[in-house]
Amino acid sequence: MADSPQNSQSRWRAIKIAAQFIAPYQRQVIYSFLALFFTAAITLSIGQGIRLLIDQGFATQSKDLLSQYVGIFLLLVIALAAGTFTRYYWVTWLGERVIADIRNQVFNHLIHLHPGFFEENRSLEIQSRLTADMTLLQTVIGSSVSFALRNLIMMTGGIIWLFITNAKLTALVMICVPLVVVPILIYGRRVRHLSRQSQDKVAAVGAYVGEVLGQIKTVQAYNHQWIDQRKFHDQVEDAFAVAKQRTQQRALLVTSVIILVLGAVGLMLWVGGIDVIEGRISGGELAAFVFYSVIVGSAVASISEVIGELQRAAGAAERTIELLQARNLIQSPDEPSPLPQVRGNIEIDQLCFSYPSRPDILAIDHLTLHIRAGETLALVGPSGAGKSTLFDLLLRFFDSRSGGIKLEGVDIRHLDIFSLRRCFALVSQNPALFYGTISDNIRYAHPDASEAEVEAAAQAAYAHEFICKLPQGYQTLLGDSGLGLSGGQKQRLTIARALLADAPILLLDEATSALDAQSEFWVQQALKRLMLDRTTLVIAHRLATVQSADRIAVLDHGRLDALGSHAELLQSSALYARLAALQLQSQ
Repeated sequence: MADSPQNSQSRWRAIKIAAQFIAPYQRQVIYSFLALFFTAAITLSIGQGIRLLIDQGFATQSKDLLSQYVGIFLLLVIALAAGTFTRYYWVTWLGERVIADIRNQVFNHLIHLHPGFFEENRSLEIQSRLTADMTLLQTVIGSSVSFALRNLIMMTGGIIWLFITNAKLTALVMICVPLVVVPILIYGRRVRHLSRQSQDKVAAVGAYVGEVLGQIKTVQAYNHQWIDQRKFHDQVEDAFAVAKQRTQQRALLVTSVIILVLGAVGLMLWVGGIDVIEGRISGGELAAFVFYSVIVGSAVASISEVIGELQRAAGAAERTIELLQARNLIQSPDEPSPLPQVRGNIEIDQLCFSYPSRPDILAIDHLTLHIRAGETLALVGPSGAGKSTLFDLLLRFFDSRSGGIKLEGVDIRHLDIFSLRRCFALVSQNPALFYGTISDNIRYAHPDASEAEVEAAAQAAYAHEFICKLPQGYQTLLGDSGLGLSGGQKQRLTIARALLADAPILLLDEATSALDAQSEFWVQQALKRLMLDRTTLVIAHRLATVQSADRIAVLDHGRLDALGSHAELLQSSALYARLAALQLQSQ
């Protein structure tokens, strides 16, 4: 069944883009092709060397000439081994280098994509594209294509020489081509060990991608993309370094195999040549023919195997290209408006928004709300009221369908996206911590902060005491998502991070939910420090948090149901009174 025009076009596009990644390494490509043609020519010339060795070296009955031809044969073998080493090293180097570049470019593109992309696409599938698909592409670029070209040259040249040597026997051989695979394992254990190391490095790359993309809102809220790009680049380069060592060992392995196998053939020819001189076996035509038969048979078998790999690689390339061509729907304008001094004045006017996966349901429905600088505004309402969605819109993780949000009188869509997000510090319901030291996690919002500043932020967040009790203090290594810390400890670290960010507007998304009484007490103390002299929007269900707010906005199905103080809303809002009553019953 033929490919559809769309599939053919997609594959040609993938090949074209892959060629763009290879283009910067023209010198290495030239090295690879020169070595490829050199090894093919040497291999094919060996057959004629065998014929001359037998027909002229043996026929003269001269042991000196025999030794001379055997010496020439062995020189050809050494040249072939050197050419194969060169070809294998540079072709594999090219594959590893190109895939490292593709990984970096795909990651750099992904980390700037709007969070909605990751809600519509499975994170594990994206990780697979950056790991498994990349590994497959590396194999094809760094091995299979070269292998296929070499065997195509060998097959073509071998068939020509078969006909030249003996046309009648060639017709018989083409019916049944002998396939012989004799693996010789040298350096096997070392190659397996390096292969395992390389896979572990690639797995670490995949884990880092999963972690960063899984916390993409925190990454983008703190404008941390460039730091993560550098860290990811370093991990990719580590994986490349191990792969290069593995390549060297495999190159030595292939070189040793060629020297041993063809060296053994040379030895057998020398011994057999003595038999020819003494009249026990016939001349070189048959020997050359057998040699070319093995060459053609091996080439046909190898090409048939490579075809399957190339087909798989075509699909992997298409999936990778899809990631590179994914559009970022949330971007800074070409000419952003200047951002005035931010004190925290936010105007929300007739805001409407629906998620792409649920376009018919308004998560925010004609919401109008003015937030004054320096005030604490609590957002309350039942689940699905639009509270967290409002935070997403403030940070421009999504853009509204209609209406707008103004910060200090400027529409946020007219602002540079990184400058906008620098105005906010986010403390989410689920503490977002990353693999690394406690110091690194606090410094996440301010990468250039000194250790003294990190410690001051931790003290203000009531985290310094428990950090000092840990085995390595601020250098204690956290597991994935802060594994090993309690919920309250994790939350205080994220509050310290927000303190270090020193942003004028604070977004608290149920920061004390699911905490025990003691943990909640310390988190509340830390939040009081954090909220001081800042405009604060807090999503909260707990009555104590709500009552301390300057104003309370009651949301219901994305609409503003009521606005006022706790006492006012108990009288004017039936929904708020019901929510407050439920809180009192649960305490």
